[in-house]
Amino acid sequence: MSWVYSTLLAWHQRQRRMEQLQQATEELADLDRRLQGPRPRRRVRHELAQQVRDILDRLHVAEYVHVEFWTEERHPFRQEHRGRAGPDTRFRRQTQRRIRLRWTLQQERIDYDQKRDGMYSLLTNDRQLTPRQVLAVHKRQPCIEKRFEQLKAVHEIAPVFLKSKARIEAFFFLYFLALLIQALAERRLRQGMQQAGIEEQPLDPGERNCRRPIFLQILRLFSLAERPILCKHEALVQVFPPALSELQRQILRLLGVPVERYLVAS
Repeated sequence: MSWVYSTLLAWHQRQRRMEQLQQATEELADLDRRLQGPRPRRRVRHELAQQVRDILDRLHVAEYVHVEFWTEERHPFRQEHRGRAGPDTRFRRQTQRRIRLRWTLQQERIDYDQKRDGMYSLLTNDRQLTPRQVLAVHKRQPCIEKRFEQLKAVHEIAPVFLKSKARIEAFFFLYFLALLIQALAERRLRQGMQQAGIEEQPLDPGERNCRRPIFLQILRLFSLAERPILCKHEALVQVFPPALSELQRQILRLLGVPVERYLVAS
């Protein structure tokens, strides 16, 4: 097992903790403000306790905030009889008790957890790797997960109901080939841009420039290409090649695909 410290992760964790504590304080203050109203809806202590627990558990700050209930007594004076008050009007003192909230931050617990911010462990069964090599392998994980994300976003993989293991393996093998072709196309396009001295291509939506094109942008660029076919009495008369823009022709050249081969009907 190797332990890694990340300064950026520590900053994000502390920032998230501060935001959660601030939001919890605001919600507790709003709840206490509603308890001071003329007719508060929550008057039973166990209902208030459950509502407070819901706030702290939802924001994951239950161990950082200590909430206690206390009873506030008010003593308003009201006249004994209705009508306009006069010199002889008698007033009666009434006692009203309201449940209030009081909370404090457990600063010792916060300081203790801040010392662990940015720390995470990496576990591997390869005992020949050094801690630096383990970290290098771990940093490749987003690239692998990105390919799985593209299975759903680009290739739109969907659940299938197959009983045969051979069919399941064949199904995923086809998607593996699709991912492989996608990765090779992206690498070939970026290498072609580098060799041609092209830093950006207008492949983003709205013809915005991007430095590292992805396969989805290539598909979007060629999605409107059409190949009209003229038939007469179910007989093929003529096939019209797609009209390619200059950008489409340039992308084909950077991919190493001859434009003539793309235009020829299969």
